[in-house]
Amino acid sequence: MSLYQTVMFAVVAAMLVMAVREMAPQVSFYLNLLVAVLLFFAVLSRLTGLLVPLERLAEEANVNVVFFATILKVVGIAYVAEFGAQVARDAGVASIAGKIELLGKLSIILLAVPIITAVVDTMTHLLP
Repeated sequence: MSLYQTVMFAVVAAMLVMAVREMAPQVSFYLNLLVAVLLFFAVLSRLTGLLVPLERLAEEANVNVVFFATILKVVGIAYVAEFGAQVARDAGVASIAGKIELLGKLSIILLAVPIITAVVDTMTHLLP
């Protein structure tokens, strides 16, 4: 789908969710969730084409592939955690949304440990 089609789909879906919300709030939530997942996958499918040029740039810049992959994973975790938190907030459970965000942050910290270790090792080798 093009950007125009995706935005139009989102606008029509938002109007549909608003109309259904008055008659059946539970159905409205599930419809909202379905639309959110479809939009998420639509955006995700457009982003997969971006990976190859980014990998080529990383190779040309002599960036360690492990670091590059870790950075991509961190970005992915951030987006997925934000998506989950927004869905939880839409459902009216802000406490679960906060836990999803915390889980995402902790996952990012765990993934970043090798990068942090490499930076500290580099700094200790550079300092006398």
